Amino acid sequence: MSKKPEATVKTVRITRLAHKGDGVAETDAGQVFVPYTLEGELVSASVQGARAELKEIVEPSPDRVAPVCKHYGVCGGCSLQHMDEASYKDFKRQQVIDALSSRGIETPVDDVVVCGKGSRRRAVFAAVLAGHKVLFGYHTAKSNRLVDIEECPVIAPEIMKAVPGLRKLAGVILPRKGELKFTVTTTQSGLDVAIGGLGKTKDKHYLELSQAAVENDFARLTVDGETIIEIRSPLLDMSGTAVPIPAGGFIQAALSAETTMGELLAEGLSGCKRVADLFCGAGTLTFRIAQFANVHAVEGDASSLKALDLGLRRAKGLKKVTTERRDLFRRPIVAKDLDNFGKGYDGVVFDPPRAGAHAQAQELAKSPVKKIVAVSCSPASFARDLRELLDGGYEIKRVVPIDQFLHSPHVEVVALLERSA
Repeated sequence: MSKKPEATVKTVRITRLAHKGDGVAETDAGQVFVPYTLEGELVSASVQGARAELKEIVEPSPDRVAPVCKHYGVCGGCSLQHMDEASYKDFKRQQVIDALSSRGIETPVDDVVVCGKGSRRRAVFAAVLAGHKVLFGYHTAKSNRLVDIEECPVIAPEIMKAVPGLRKLAGVILPRKGELKFTVTTTQSGLDVAIGGLGKTKDKHYLELSQAAVENDFARLTVDGETIIEIRSPLLDMSGTAVPIPAGGFIQAALSAETTMGELLAEGLSGCKRVADLFCGAGTLTFRIAQFANVHAVEGDASSLKALDLGLRRAKGLKKVTTERRDLFRRPIVAKDLDNFGKGYDGVVFDPPRAGAHAQAQELAKSPVKKIVAVSCSPASFARDLRELLDGGYEIKRVVPIDQFLHSPHVEVVALLERSA
């Protein structure tokens, strides 16, 4: 087994930023990636192979700003707090441009739509015992170590306010070894808390779990998929419909991002009468589409479809909505079914997980569907899927990056496409 190279302190010049936001320096030994740096900066770093740890900013960039969180540089979540607004937005937009270019796609890309601070309505924490102390927070970058957080400017204030109570509960139920995951979501009814990793030991903690939920006024507390107590049904407003979300189920990270997506849907699907909403989740976009078109919503997760169906029972003034449980990775809707002898869909929306929707995009490329809205949290898989659609005869009308992952290198992206005449 080869030994890792020893760390050496070097002074290097950052020439560009990589797609994950690390600065890249060109050295005699090859490229070196230095986190928390900006293009043009001269920095001192402890270099070990292709990775480095920042020691000092020798010549700072004029685009550098003071971080807004005390945990910056230790917590693994917000790696871009040192960038001013203009360079930050340019970086996010360039992520999309570069991904498209890698697939030979040259098209205008809109400015980034940025969500505000404190807008993340879900946080995923970890908890672990360190001796007699409970650590509750986020993992450090590229490590299993935990940062015991005291503040977090990106998540909703009501989530941060609940952290002391969650930390106290963790101290009661934590196993001696291993860690627990706490997924906390803001809803119209209060916080929805889902704990994972307790296993068989949850049986002896029912009382403490229930008491903690009541004391902290959680809407619902779930452990490893089992509802311990539901005081109020956790509801999310999806385009005017209150939908009871599944524990830990997919939602858009920020409400303002969901609103922007809804506006783009209305633009991209203008004139459509029958729309397929693929990878629909609990109806994040379904209810918006149903305001102007009939919708067939397709999703592989049973709990998400159940939530959507429950929401439909509460909905008023919508067009017809049908649902189907289907694994679109294994069984994409094929071109002939999208057409249905000329009586099929004139619009399609797809919003898949990070892996993208390659098989479904291949079928869409062979279909006569007139308008498509593609949504993705991964510019790389997004560009790959768009390449299939363009090769199948579609044209890009608009590409919009949406930043609902504030201070991170991640970016959401929406494309509006139409089939060429």
